[in-house]
Amino acid sequence: MPGDDPETSTLKYKRVLLKLSGEALMGPGQFGIDIPTIEHFARAIADARTAGAEICLVIGGGNIFRGMAGAAKGMERAQADSMGMLATVMNALAMQSVLESQGVPTRVQSAIAMDQICEPYIRRRAQRHMEKGRVVIFAAGIGNPFFTTDTGAALRAIEMNCDALLKGTQVDGVYTADPRLDSTAARYEQVAYQEILAKDLRVMDPSAVSLMRDNNIPIVVFSLKEEGSLLNVLHGRGKSTTISNEGGVAK
Repeated sequence: MPGDDPETSTLKYKRVLLKLSGEALMGPGQFGIDIPTIEHFARAIADARTAGAEICLVIGGGNIFRGMAGAAKGMERAQADSMGMLATVMNALAMQSVLESQGVPTRVQSAIAMDQICEPYIRRRAQRHMEKGRVVIFAAGIGNPFFTTDTGAALRAIEMNCDALLKGTQVDGVYTADPRLDSTAARYEQVAYQEILAKDLRVMDPSAVSLMRDNNIPIVVFSLKEEGSLLNVLHGRGKSTTISNEGGVAK
């Protein structure tokens, strides 16, 4: 039927921010970047761009260094977070390299000045890149310690006037409990921001969820492991959980 082809039907979300954890880049490994895994993500992003989506990304740094983990071991928190921000720049540059090898023009913008390897974060320049069909990767969080990349992703999604924040995870949505540990966990199709906060479901940091709620931008949680899952989310189908002002029931 007309409109059923993901390549031709109308997108539900035209401009999106895709949030990836650093751990997602490890693939089956325990540390660092797994090239086949990052290539899989890059192909999904390239397909979404071909379908007409405008995409920006935020990637965590936990595959290289986690600021909170460093602080827990006795390192001063602000210093540890600065190291974590540098880890996100490394991941952003890796993703840029793989995306451009697949013919996707990409720009990295850092909240910490490092002009020799990437652009400084300038909101209007980033918007212009997206209008021209370039993928923009925002690195180094918001440039300050004590804020996670979840909060950075929420802030950039607002600043880029995104239709949604897409969180690619290892599971296909938000559950009442960790489905890897609890076989009775039920998945939400839709859930309200306030329920996420009240039940402390830990999908994203509370500050990020609050920012999305205050600006009425939905968060869509889905699994990037499945082929075509990003395109499905952009078209409003497939398995996922939408976090918005509308509540829902776990099934």
